[in-house]
Amino acid sequence: MKKEKTIHELSKEFPEKTYRELELYRDADRQEEAQQIPLSESQKSQKELEPIDGEEQDNPELFKTEIDYHRYWKDMYEKEHKLRQEAETETILVKGIGMNSPEMKDAKKTIAELRATTERFGRENNDLYNRIADALEVNESHQKMNGKLQERLTELEEENKKIHARLDERIDSMRKSGM
Repeated sequence: MKKEKTIHELSKEFPEKTYRELELYRDADRQEEAQQIPLSESQKSQKELEPIDGEEQDNPELFKTEIDYHRYWKDMYEKEHKLRQEAETETILVKGIGMNSPEMKDAKKTIAELRATTERFGRENNDLYNRIADALEVNESHQKMNGKLQERLTELEEENKKIHARLDERIDSMRKSGM
C-alpha cells in the first residue's frame, strides 16, 4: 500500500494547480485504490439498494452552478441524516423490545436464580469454614490435653516402677531376715 500524499506535499509537487484541482487529483488516486478493494457484503447490498451516480459525486464541474453543487450535497446530507436517524430509531426499538422480550425476562430470572444460588453456596461455604475452624481448635485443645495426660502417665509409670522396686527390695530384705 503506497503512502497517500497530503495536500501540502501535492502543492509543492504541482505549484501551478489550485487547491480544488489538488483535491480532485488526490481523490482520483484514492478512488483508484478503492476500486481495487473488494466490497463487503453490507456494501454490496447497499449498492444494490441505492446506487450512487458516480460522475455527479466525483465531478462537481458537471453541475450548472455552484448552487446546484451545494444543493446536491445538501440533499445527500439530508438523505444520509434521515437514514442514520431511522437506523438509530430502529436500534432503540430493538433494544427496548429486546429488554422486555420473554427471552430477556427468562434470562433475567435465570441470572437472579444463579445469584441466589451463588450467595447460598457462599454462606454454606463460610459456615463450613467456621465449622472446620472450630473443629481444628477443639482438635488442638485435645492434642494439648492428650500430651499432658501422656506426660502424667509416663510420670506415674516411673513412680510405679520406683515403688515396685522399693517393695521388691523390702520383700527381699524381709525374706533374708527370715520373715
